[in-house]
Amino acid sequence: MSHGFEMGPAAVAGIDPDTPALLRPIARGLNFINHAMVVLGMLALLVASCVLTYSVVSRYVMKASTDWQDEAAVFCLVGATFLCGAFVQALRGHVGIEAIAGLLPRAVNRLRLMLVDLMSTAFCTFFAWKSWTLFHEAWVDGQTTSSSWAPPLSIPYGLMSLGMTLLSLQLLVQLTARVNGLFKPNQGAAA
Repeated sequence: MSHGFEMGPAAVAGIDPDTPALLRPIARGLNFINHAMVVLGMLALLVASCVLTYSVVSRYVMKASTDWQDEAAVFCLVGATFLCGAFVQALRGHVGIEAIAGLLPRAVNRLRLMLVDLMSTAFCTFFAWKSWTLFHEAWVDGQTTSSSWAPPLSIPYGLMSLGMTLLSLQLLVQLTARVNGLFKPNQGAAA
């Protein structure tokens, strides 16, 4: 099962009512940015599909070289994947294992979900930090791919860094809402 399965098929990204008032402007800003990233992700997927289609046609029909097409498509796919991660997290749509969720008491399950959010935030924050160091190295050293086209590696590293930063911020906002809800008196619904 997927984490967030209780939201149903019509799940929409929004602001958790348990989000602390101090973080609500950040949550609203993230909501806007996440929707913009989804639009960019859709465009990147469209561009990647057009580039790959052109690559196939030019390689097999016109017998032309296709050096740049694979890297351009990969860059688009990297951007779409990482930049849309925070939007998927806002929906709680990432895959999770819910095998024990039904076996645990409600309070223990809420604590388990808070710990999962904490570990996810820590991991993604570390990943974002390492991504920014890769981006910085690629930018400063002028690193490029090894192909004859040789686009700068700062492009995919920058997309990865931005996407992981957005995901980390989304997780942090959701973690604070989860902690706030955990200590809220008379919490009736399962988180």
